[in-house]
Amino acid sequence: MGVAGSGKSTVGRALAQTLGWPFQEGDDLHPPENVARMRAGVPLTDADRVPWLEAIGAWIDGQAAVRAPGVVTCSALKSRYRAVLTGGRPQVRIVYLRGSAGLIAGRIAGRPGHFMPASLLDSQFATLEEPAAWEHVLTVEAGRDLAGQVAEIMSRVA
Repeated sequence: MGVAGSGKSTVGRALAQTLGWPFQEGDDLHPPENVARMRAGVPLTDADRVPWLEAIGAWIDGQAAVRAPGVVTCSALKSRYRAVLTGGRPQVRIVYLRGSAGLIAGRIAGRPGHFMPASLLDSQFATLEEPAAWEHVLTVEAGRDLAGQVAEIMSRVA
C-alpha cells in the first residue's frame, strides 16, 4: 500500500517474482469509471473506491479458496480501506511503502502515460492515514533500493 508513485507495482512484482507467487496489479481492478475520473484529474471518493476494494478482496478470496499465496497492490490509503482488505482474512499482510512528497512527485513526473496524473498527488497525501500500530502494517521506506525493500519485506513477514 501507499500513495501513487511509492513503488507498489515495482516492489510487488519483484516480491512476487522472488517468492514465485502470482501477482495482481490492483490498478487493473479499478472499474473503468474510476480510471476515467483519475485520468480527468478528479480524486476518487470513498464511494468510488468500494467496488475496487471489493474486487481486490475477491482476488484475495480466490487465491485463498485454492490455498494459493499471492501479492496484490493497492493504495489502501485509509484505515477503513485496509480493514476491508484484512477483515476476515487473517492471512493478509499489508506492507506500506512510505515516501516523502518530494520523492514521490519526482517518480510520478518520470512515468508518462500512467492514468494517475501528478495533479492528484496532493489529494493522495491528504487522504493517506498513516497505519496505526494496532493495524500491524509493515512499513518500508520507498526510497530504499528495490533489492533491499524485497529483502526487508521477506525477512519481516516470514
